[in-house]
Amino acid sequence: MTSRRALRRQTVTVTATLALGAVLALAPLAASAHGGGHGGGGHDHGHGHGGKHESLRVATYNLSLNRATEGELEADLSRGDDAQARAVAEVIQRADPDVVLLNEFDHDDAHASVDLFRENYLEVAQGGADPVRYRYAWTAPSNTGVDSGFDLNNDGTVGGGDDAFGFGEFEGQYGMVVLSKYPIDTRSVRTFQDFLWKDMPGALLPDDPATAEPGDWYSDAELDVVRLSSKSHWDVPVRVGRTTVHVLASHPTPPTFDGAEDRNGRRNHDEIRFWADYVTGGRTARYVYDDEGRRGGLERGESFVVLGDQNADPLDGDSVDGAIDQLLDHRGITDPAPTSDGAVEAATLQGGANAAHTGDPALDTADFADTAPGNLRADYVLPSRDLRVRDAGVFWPTQADPLSRLTGAYPFPSSDHRLVWVDVRVR
Repeated sequence: MTSRRALRRQTVTVTATLALGAVLALAPLAASAHGGGHGGGGHDHGHGHGGKHESLRVATYNLSLNRATEGELEADLSRGDDAQARAVAEVIQRADPDVVLLNEFDHDDAHASVDLFRENYLEVAQGGADPVRYRYAWTAPSNTGVDSGFDLNNDGTVGGGDDAFGFGEFEGQYGMVVLSKYPIDTRSVRTFQDFLWKDMPGALLPDDPATAEPGDWYSDAELDVVRLSSKSHWDVPVRVGRTTVHVLASHPTPPTFDGAEDRNGRRNHDEIRFWADYVTGGRTARYVYDDEGRRGGLERGESFVVLGDQNADPLDGDSVDGAIDQLLDHRGITDPAPTSDGAVEAATLQGGANAAHTGDPALDTADFADTAPGNLRADYVLPSRDLRVRDAGVFWPTQADPLSRLTGAYPFPSSDHRLVWVDVRVR
């Protein structure tokens, strides 16, 4: 008889390999509802049959489960007593999403960390919250830490995290995982890890300010290898009843840690633009190609949710002007504008850069340094317009709420980002 752990390990391995086809046909377990009042929201799944509407909760969470060395995360998750992992697991349990994207979760080729996090943390009650089980998972390699062989930051040396295709001290650092209670159509997953930045028409390629030539920060040889995605872009189709919802997952680079050439700010803009073009489809997305060589964007009429830490606020911070507006103002996308009372309280108490912000602090999703850039809206769950929004929120309790122990202040018990969730109605 196959053990529960072996079964989960098999599921993760299959979902991470396109050539192996569809994931095992395991029915997702029913999830219990949790009470609201803490930014988690009351969650009535309302699973329907025979054409009835189903309520789907989709979330994104940059949970900062990244570690300094390769293999460290697997070791930390192996015992079930890691304080940070317990805290972020409890946040997920209390929000109880049906589908959740995890940003900054170190990737390992054996997918052991994904199994350990589910078995030792999510499936174990944390802090009085109900356990949550995700039968399906998708994870794949990231561009982080992958050696480019070039001096991409032009500091005179080759090597290190800043010369990798995506910043990272080892391959897979700051990776991604999609967890789902619903089956993942693995045969139809598309990944865009290898898509070259130069192949995006009108790309905002960085410019060397010391020369007269435009867009020449990278040499021709470097442009032949430099990838657009700092981690990866994934189209992960999830089957919800009779409907397929495309989970469009990514984590664009922070628009900082560069110089006058603004290579990270420009890359962040174009990583966000990629999804805007992809969901527009047709001629707009004709340039797109995936890692299997298939061209084009999403088919017209498909349901989708764009989600992830986009590292861009519409009004404040260092991102290129209009970067996130490419999604927020897209005619095919709804912005549920989730809020929390905790974010408003934090901006007021912390002051500093927050006092000069022009954006609504209720929309903030990340607690960044008070000097610069201050708290920002960085994390998004943006459904297609055919998915009717029923509710939305950010897990950011106020200090008077007992659950503020899960978010806290720097050094954070969980992450400097907050889980963002949206409930949509699916046919």
